Order: sequence, then C-alpha cells, then structure tokens
Amino acid sequence: MDATFSYNFPAIRGIQAGKEYFVAMCPLRIIPKIFLFDEEEIPPEHRAQRILNKARIPELTNYIVDNQKDYVFSSITASVDGDLSFVPFINDPSAKDLGQLRIALDARFLINDGQHRRAAIEEALKISPELGNETISVVFFHDEGLRKSQQIFSDLNRHAVNTTSSIGILYDHRDRLSLLTKDIILTTPLLNRYTDKERVSLSKNSPKILALNHIFNTNLKLLGKSKGDQITQEDEDFLRLFWSVLCDSIKEWNHVLSKELSPKELRETYIVGHGVFIEALGIVGNYLRRYHEQDLPKYLNMLSKIDWNRSNNQDWLGRAFNHNGRIQKTSYTIQLTSNKIKQLIGLPLTEAEQALEDKFFQGVV
Repeated sequence: MDATFSYNFPAIRGIQAGKEYFVAMCPLRIIPKIFLFDEEEIPPEHRAQRILNKARIPELTNYIVDNQKDYVFSSITASVDGDLSFVPFINDPSAKDLGQLRIALDARFLINDGQHRRAAIEEALKISPELGNETISVVFFHDEGLRKSQQIFSDLNRHAVNTTSSIGILYDHRDRLSLLTKDIILTTPLLNRYTDKERVSLSKNSPKILALNHIFNTNLKLLGKSKGDQITQEDEDFLRLFWSVLCDSIKEWNHVLSKELSPKELRETYIVGHGVFIEALGIVGNYLRRYHEQDLPKYLNMLSKIDWNRSNNQDWLGRAFNHNGRIQKTSYTIQLTSNKIKQLIGLPLTEAEQALEDKFFQGVV
C-alpha cells in the first residue's frame, strides 16, 4: 500500500482470537472526519450500532470543554472496512509489534464502541479548536463486513447496562437461539412487521406489537433452556411450528395486520399486546410440548376463543395487570397469567402451579 495515499498511524499490533488488532493514538481533530456512526433512518438490523442518544452529547461536550486539564476518555473501538497494512519500525524481533498502521484512504471506519465520545469530541472542537492536537487511543479491528462489526458490538456490550437486551440479541451472530429467533421473525409476516428489534418495552404509541427480547425470552421458556444452551433440530422445528400456529390463532394480532386495529389500540385494550402475555404462553407451550405435542395446534387454536380484553377483570386482574389497570410483568405475574391460560384451554395445573394459585386466592402473592 502506498503510504502517500493512506492514513498513517503509529501503532502497536496485538493478537486476539488469532486475529491482528491495532492500538493507535489519533489526534482529536481527525476523529469526526474519519469515524462514522450509523444514521437513525437505517433499519437496526443493517446497522452496527444502536441509535445515537443525542441527549447525552451536551453533557459529554461540557465535560471536555470544562475540564481541559484533567478530562479522561477511554479508547474508541472501531472496525476498518478496507485495505490496511502494518509496517514494523525496525526488524528487531523484540520490537516487531511497534510500527506504522497504514489504512487506505477509501476505507470506511465504523465505531463499535464510543460513538457518543466521538460526537462529543466533534462538538467540543467547535468550541475549543485547540483541543484538536490532543489524542485519544483507538483500537482498530479489520472489519469482516457488517456481521463482524455487529458481533464486536454485541461482545463489547454483553455485560453493559446501557444497551438493551433486544439490541444484544439482534447483533449476536454466535448464539444459536438468537439466530433462530431472528429468522423466525424474518420469515413470519406478522412478526416481521410488528416486532421492535431495539427496545425491551414498547411505548403506548409504538407501531409495534412485541419486542425482540419478548420473543427470545418466550423461546427460552418454550424450550425450558437458558441462553447459550445447545439447540437441536427438534427444538427448531417446534419453535417454528409454535409461532406459525400462534400468529394465526391470536385474532387481535391479525386485526392489526389487516389494519382493523392499531398497535396502540391493541395495547390499550388487550393484554395480547404485552410481554407478560407472550412470555406466559412460553410456559404453556413448554407444557404442551412435554405432554401434548401432537395436539399443539388444537390447543393453540383455542386461544382465539379467549377474552383477552383488559376489562376482563375476572381472568386477568392481579395476573396480567394490577388494580390500577397497569400491566405488570414479573416472574409471578407471568406464571399466574400462564396458569389462567392453561385453565381456559383445558390444561391441568402442575403441583407447583396449583400451589401458586392457592397463594394467589389467599392474597399472599
């Protein structure tokens, strides 16, 4: 690669997972020019980052400008989609990982971690241009396409508190159940149109019916497994059948699909527009698989006869919603809602489920 037509950074070369990565010091003035973040209008499944939270930018900007003598920023992590090469400064084996990183001028830089720092730096430079000669450390990974960039984001944020579980599932290309859940959504017209792939709970005005994490959690309950467990072909076949039959059986969902009902009206009127309902069905589906797998379509079809209206206090008060009419989703309310669904379609309760029912009627739960 011709150094005249490339970005050139003094860098340290390292190895992770058998692949090279590089750490370089980048002047702040070039950060806004070469590092891009994804625009909001791009669908989440085609981005490698979550939507920029613009409300965070002024606070971070003020932090830099007001603390120019003692501000601290951690490294930015970025993927490079384009040609790059590393040239050691000297041939001495003891210094082979110190050198110059050359990146083609037409390469695309995509931030995996640090998009809010990047935006704050851009704003801070407008106020205090003298900051441009200061540096921030950048960790470069050679991009293998958007799939790799999303996986880097998912891995970096797996234990972070400021990313939603839906985003983690969406960008996880390693976990088999995450992949299967996304494929079921993609290949099921109703789910594909009405699943929010970023949020974990839906606002009253959301145009969606379910969140991605609701469907993923339901799949865990359907299979009786934990995240990361092995998924068999039989598991996959069961999940695909379950969602296919279920989407045909909930007539209120289909009223939304046919534009007879809006998602907002669905959530305001029925419990089927909430996570407590769908995750409760995960428990019901797990029971059906264990004891009535051949009759799964028959039992799921019975769901179309149930009154899911939030005015149906007899069935759902204290289960799916509280005395103030507010939907409540906890492990207890999910189980209590599941108990009632089982009773309404003629399935017996287990001993543990009956014990919870007894406590419910005694006012203990």
